[in-house]
Amino acid sequence: MATLRFRKPSEIDICDETQEDWWSASKTHKRRWRMAFTAISFTRLLFSLSKKVLDNDGSLLRTLSYVAIDVPRINEDSPLDNKAVTLLTVDPTKLRDMVRDKNFQSLSEFGGVQELALILETDVKNGINGGEADLIHRQNVFGANKYQKPPPKGFLKFVFDALKDITIIILLACAVLSLGFGIKQHGWKDGWYDGGSIILAVVLVVVVSAVSDFKQSKQFQKLSTKSSDIRVEVVREGRRQPISIFDVVVGDIVCLKIGDQIPSDGLFVEGHSLKVDESSMTGESDHIEIKEGNPFMLSGTKVTDGFGFMLVTSVGMNTAWGEMMSSINRDLNEETPLQVRLNKLTSYIGKIGLLVAALVLLVMLIRYFTGNTRDDKGNKEFNGSKTKFDDVMNVVVSIVSAAVTIIVVAIPEGLPLAVTLTLAYSMKCMMADHAMVRKLSSCETMGSATIICTDKTGTLTLNEMKVTEFWLGKEAMKDDSSAGLAELSHNPCRGLQFREKENNEKTIHTHWKGAAEMILAMCSSYYDREGVLKVMDEDERLQFESIIKNMAQKSLRCIAFAYKEVEEESGQVLEKLDENGLTLLGLVGLKDPCRPGVSAAVESCRAAGVNIKMITGDNVHTAKAIALECKILNPNDDLGNEAVVEGVHFRNYSPEERMEKIDKILVMARSSPFDKLLMVQCLKQKGHVVAVTGDGTNDAPALKEADIGLSMGIQGTEVAKESSDIVILDDNFTTVVTVLRWGRCVYTNIQKFLQFQLTVNVAALVINFVAAVSSGKVPLTAVQLLWVNLIMDTLGALALATEKPTNDLMTKPPVGRLEPLITKIMWRNLIAQAVYQVTILLVLQFKGKSIFGVKESIKSTLIFNTFVLCQVFNEFNARKLEKKNIFKGILTNKLFMAIVGITIVLQLVMVEFLKRFANTERLNWGQWGVCIGLAALSWPIGWLVKFIPVSGKQLGNQRASMFGSTSQY
Repeated sequence: MATLRFRKPSEIDICDETQEDWWSASKTHKRRWRMAFTAISFTRLLFSLSKKVLDNDGSLLRTLSYVAIDVPRINEDSPLDNKAVTLLTVDPTKLRDMVRDKNFQSLSEFGGVQELALILETDVKNGINGGEADLIHRQNVFGANKYQKPPPKGFLKFVFDALKDITIIILLACAVLSLGFGIKQHGWKDGWYDGGSIILAVVLVVVVSAVSDFKQSKQFQKLSTKSSDIRVEVVREGRRQPISIFDVVVGDIVCLKIGDQIPSDGLFVEGHSLKVDESSMTGESDHIEIKEGNPFMLSGTKVTDGFGFMLVTSVGMNTAWGEMMSSINRDLNEETPLQVRLNKLTSYIGKIGLLVAALVLLVMLIRYFTGNTRDDKGNKEFNGSKTKFDDVMNVVVSIVSAAVTIIVVAIPEGLPLAVTLTLAYSMKCMMADHAMVRKLSSCETMGSATIICTDKTGTLTLNEMKVTEFWLGKEAMKDDSSAGLAELSHNPCRGLQFREKENNEKTIHTHWKGAAEMILAMCSSYYDREGVLKVMDEDERLQFESIIKNMAQKSLRCIAFAYKEVEEESGQVLEKLDENGLTLLGLVGLKDPCRPGVSAAVESCRAAGVNIKMITGDNVHTAKAIALECKILNPNDDLGNEAVVEGVHFRNYSPEERMEKIDKILVMARSSPFDKLLMVQCLKQKGHVVAVTGDGTNDAPALKEADIGLSMGIQGTEVAKESSDIVILDDNFTTVVTVLRWGRCVYTNIQKFLQFQLTVNVAALVINFVAAVSSGKVPLTAVQLLWVNLIMDTLGALALATEKPTNDLMTKPPVGRLEPLITKIMWRNLIAQAVYQVTILLVLQFKGKSIFGVKESIKSTLIFNTFVLCQVFNEFNARKLEKKNIFKGILTNKLFMAIVGITIVLQLVMVEFLKRFANTERLNWGQWGVCIGLAALSWPIGWLVKFIPVSGKQLGNQRASMFGSTSQY
């Protein structure tokens, strides 16, 4: 450093030129050292400053030369695999297990709900982007919100099920034997006809049955999918929007409220008083409170209270609900009570057919082996040991085949098919009439309904509230601007708290809104029109009660507004609001007009012997006014206190009083869901078949308890829909009546087909039995009887099962649950037609050759053709069980006419072109005319027999008048 010291002035003078050069160089070095020192000092200064900023978590200053990026400090304790988790790398299985197992540790590894939302690229306030590309991307990564249901039964499975029928198996065995012996006896060219024709007929029956069942299964699958398609509200791009449950994706923010079904697994984001029923997943009946400390929400559970927002973390098969649903195959072919009764009837008729077939088999075998049967040449068919074994076996096989065929014809296999077709057709038509059937048996049960308990709001009325009266104090305001007020809540009472800071003290303003009479009971003062506060004495209270009563009598819903000022004590929030000392602010009268056509629908139900009971939360006067407008109450009758009751009085009745008065009660006001449930239970104890409408979560117990639960499709919660049997898609009472008509139509159509088929069964059994016993031969061959069976079971069922409901159905009383399927009226019609058919066919059997001068084969063809045509004409008779005019409305059922035409064409082909297959001969025009003429006589016989009085009809009329009288109470 010596070279850097300063020299004295005396020394400068003696410096030579060399020294001056040296001095210049030293100045340069000195400048460089200073620059280096300054740079090092400045760097150390920057280092110390940045350290202070980082230690204090301060923010860096920004300049135009660079952009500061906040880099979060890495937590060294966190797992390595979570340091770079993104939407693409997050493990769906880990998300599923986290929610299913309610694993807080897994949630903390993701950084909590907010951090997980960032990973899923979701804004907890505005939701996801919601663009098509974004939705497809999320579905590709996490899957769609759909369940992999077990594959439906294929067509071949239905064919296999049809082949498992014991009679079909026996018939096929006989066909194989007949085929074998026929080929051996007559060779390949002619020997296969009998056995082959039986096999072909069996195949036709099996295929038609399988096709029908297969189509039915497809239709039920569609209905199941539609009933599962729930509307869900989500937040996307900052807007709430309803979507299908199948369109929910991971990252969606779902809005939940009371009654909603949770569409997927997720995490609670925010909300208030949110409670969930997890019994469907865990079996625990206790409602679970969802909050930040317990944010896990499982798919398939129900919201029972509060509201909130949920972040979707797993969908479809990645949820516990999806795993469970994928293993469940809903029984789409559930047996209804009517099908159970018909199966019993089928079994009973089958036993009779088995007995007849056994007798025929025994008689024919005895006649053959005793030598009492002869061939076409008049020779004995059995000559002891002289008869060849093959000939004996051929005859025995033909006898067994005939006996088995009698069994097949005797068993009304078409009955279950007719029920299935009728229910399927009615379900399809009811969907077009705004009613979705969720439970198959409810279609037929509705036809037996004797009581319909209905809500008022939205069902009998339009649910369109309009302010028609507005009172300040005791004066009505005439300002029309009040008519624009929005619809108010249906809750009986609701309190709200507001805090205002006055003079450094907090005052709580408790505002109340609710049912006028309830709010009035809490008030001790009121404001008049001028805004002057006045004390409410008893006289003024009576005046307010009179105002409320007058509004209620005009069918107005009266709502009152009141408030109260309370000083907040010690800065504590008041958990309970005082329900007294309120100040009345005003009264509002809301009008909810009746739906068009409701009064006509109510009268239609009354004429049909179905009583209507209205259950509402409105006060007595409003409820009575609406009931009068809808004609549930008759103003000409002395109503007294029995027809209209309040829920509190009803529930306080003794059980004996309740059972005594239940039939007379037509309107229940100020009712709770418990009161509705109690009424349903009492009505069922009295033997009524009860249908109940409901829309709220609290209505679920009553909907389940009722014989038919009817939920509302628009206003109804998902819980209510899940508990119901039928969903009324337009929330209209007239649709409820439409469902009632379809229910009766189902039952009537089954009875029509039952009468039609039993006529054929009785006639075929009697003809073959008498002919077999007397002559040893059956006039109708196995193939012919199978053909008739095919017409009965399929075409006949299809024709009669698709009859639409008529107004005549609503003039009859309800069908009792224990009433026989075959009524006296049906027996009258059935016996008359069967006797006629048996008579003409036996005449043809024994005298046909001599009357018409024809050979045996032509006679047999005449019998077969007449028998089939009799069934065609009898189909028209079966359309009307009681009415004499069987052609009324026939042109509206084009399917019926088409089926009749198809049947006639097929019969023409059988007789004229399939001679070897059907064992028939061609008939000339005259012979066809005879067959048609004999069959057409079924019409006048059916018309004449309906003049014969039946005692059951009078009993039905008496029952209808009885129901009509009770509905007038």
